Amino acid sequence: MDNSELDDMVLIKSDGYPTYNFANVVDDHLMGITHVVRGNEYLSSSPKYNRLYQAFGWEVPVYVHCPLITDEEHHKLSKRSGHSSFEDLLEQGFISEAVVNYVALLGWSPEDNREIFTLEEMIREFNYRRMSKSPAVFDMTKLKWMNGEYMKAMDFETFYEMAEPYIKEVIKKPLDLRKIASMVKTRIEVFPDIAGHIDFFEELPEYDSSMYTHKKMKTNRETSVKVLTDLLPVLEAQEDFSNDALYGALSKYVEETGVKTGFVMWPVRTAVSGRQMTPAGATEIMEVLGKEESLARIRKGIRLLQA
Repeated sequence: MDNSELDDMVLIKSDGYPTYNFANVVDDHLMGITHVVRGNEYLSSSPKYNRLYQAFGWEVPVYVHCPLITDEEHHKLSKRSGHSSFEDLLEQGFISEAVVNYVALLGWSPEDNREIFTLEEMIREFNYRRMSKSPAVFDMTKLKWMNGEYMKAMDFETFYEMAEPYIKEVIKKPLDLRKIASMVKTRIEVFPDIAGHIDFFEELPEYDSSMYTHKKMKTNRETSVKVLTDLLPVLEAQEDFSNDALYGALSKYVEETGVKTGFVMWPVRTAVSGRQMTPAGATEIMEVLGKEESLARIRKGIRLLQA
């Protein structure tokens, strides 16, 4: 850039203190900075810095200017504008490795178009020459998806250690928290999602009897109350309340009555959860709830359907 195109630089302010542009160059030189990586909004100031380096007879560093990261409205990310910092994202239940992975792909694309990288793989594959010159949009939906993929791939012990505090915020009863954690591991994208999946374990929510009607399962109020009434004495007599044993008992009823499995499981799951969507099946839920609570919820379901 020709000197005639540059403004005269102010080096010392009227109060005797150096300006940022002047101090920045001197500071970087004294610290031995060889490479400067920054946002491309500072590209226009690079010629001014270079003139100062040359005037001092110092070596000019290598500059890498990165594309801006913007929000969906194409505004530059800013804490002042309410955008989340890295620390904020961790507090919101994101995994640090997933955030690093996602941010590395903003404005940069690997040769094979992969999306999930370990830090070591990212270091090996990264090439700044494949960075885009256009701004990159920070897509929270995409970040949540990637975070969910990291959770699915995480070994269970690591996942449980991170998920346990979120589970304990909801579950106060002495239930098997590890089994509950295994139910939600592949169903959540961020840890705060856990609460909405498991709160029915702590307390059965109020629900409408219309939930027992399911077109695909071919169930309605009449069929559901019959299934629950038939199964109540079976479950009362059931000593082994493990998932496998319960599934065996319900499967025997399915076989004896000649109905479809879903025809039986839908009303049972509705009765014990009060939810249309749950992180596990009827028998898995009953195993965690235990015999007494499961039977109490089924009896409540029968009363609701008979009302």
